[in-house]
Amino acid sequence: MLLVEKFRIPRNKSCSGILIQKSMDFLQRHFGEAVPEAALCAPAVNRGMVFTGCDGKEYRFEQEGRNIWRSSFDGWLAGKAQESGARLQHPAMVLRLEERPEEVEAALRGERLYTERARYVLDCEGAAGRLGQKKGDGPLERITTFQTFNRGSIGLDPHYFYAYLQPELSEYDAWFNVKDGQLVLGVSGKDPRRLPGYYARFLAYMQRHGLQITETLRFERWLMPWIRPGCAVRCGEGRTLYAGEAAGFLNPMGEGISSAMESGYQAACAISGQFASPERVLEDYRNRVQPLRGYMLRQWSLVAGLAETFREMRIQENPR
Repeated sequence: MLLVEKFRIPRNKSCSGILIQKSMDFLQRHFGEAVPEAALCAPAVNRGMVFTGCDGKEYRFEQEGRNIWRSSFDGWLAGKAQESGARLQHPAMVLRLEERPEEVEAALRGERLYTERARYVLDCEGAAGRLGQKKGDGPLERITTFQTFNRGSIGLDPHYFYAYLQPELSEYDAWFNVKDGQLVLGVSGKDPRRLPGYYARFLAYMQRHGLQITETLRFERWLMPWIRPGCAVRCGEGRTLYAGEAAGFLNPMGEGISSAMESGYQAACAISGQFASPERVLEDYRNRVQPLRGYMLRQWSLVAGLAETFREMRIQENPR
């Protein structure tokens, strides 16, 4: 097995870095381990999420999770793959995939241009990926995120992740959490040109919680899928399967770690169980991720009840 990563590991990924109980259960079930302490940041325990709806009312959801740095957590996962016999190539970029009758040929660029051949490819590029477009699957609709890491103070409990759904603060959602004493503030939207204005309004809004910024350490932009009514997912084509955000899996407020791990696992199970038949692999994978898609539908329908922005996401009928 070959694991290809575009950047040198450990590498940063713009992410709120909250492991929900579902993710913690997955790690215990399949790795027999808890989240490694090296991946945690302070406060290590996340106690849940606090949503502020369009009407300004707070909705508190208590559920214990863990607060992590994605660079350390993803590095740990890559290390576990290596322990299981995988080769890790980083930094290396997959330029294109060419499917042949019995294999997929991947053109890569690292320190040099070279090719690798595999019986199957699992594409986990996220919403920013280009391979699916080159295969003719078309681009995912996207949301742009913008978040900053700051020194300062605020009168909110750092053990919670806060999401703000008022349309005047973003086209999607705004958020706040704390990592190792750094105040993380972010906004997201469909039109990236509007993000500076939303961010300025969000900072002004957060002053009601006593926000004071003494220093901005860094900022980052990222892309995530724009989830549409019905929560359609794309499982792949031929010998290439998609997982995580590349497949369109994403829960409300950008929680994608749990579905990325689960969909990747189900893709691997489908490949190992139907290895000789690509058609059966895809069919098996589609069936395996239906419960995951159902979970995503229910989560988005819940948020639709809290915010007019997501009203269209309410489930109208039971998903098939």
